[in-house]
Amino acid sequence: MCLWQRYPHGFAVLIGIAILITPKRGLIGLGAFASFTTAGIGVFHSGVEQKWWDGPTSCSNKTNSLSGVSGEDLLSTNVIDKIVMCDEISWAFMSLSMPTWNAIISALLGMIWVTSFVRLGSN
Repeated sequence: MCLWQRYPHGFAVLIGIAILITPKRGLIGLGAFASFTTAGIGVFHSGVEQKWWDGPTSCSNKTNSLSGVSGEDLLSTNVIDKIVMCDEISWAFMSLSMPTWNAIISALLGMIWVTSFVRLGSN
């Protein structure tokens, strides 16, 4: 889920670059949508970390599965240490995890996009 949160950020950056080239109100709306999308994914991921709801079985401790990893992979590399579970908090600042911070900051960025959208529409 950490990776899922990054894709909308990438789209927002590309949209921002496109706006520098051709400022269109519709692009600003897409930027807001991208920011609010990653904020929503961050909220979902935070809930999984807090055990409020289940996350994907592919990255949670419920299955203890390493599907897609062969025995040879496990023996040849230190794969176990590299696996980050979605339902565990790997880092926190001021008692808030990375997905929570992502949700907060992305929602604020989304509000900036919406403010730009509204101001451009009134001009």
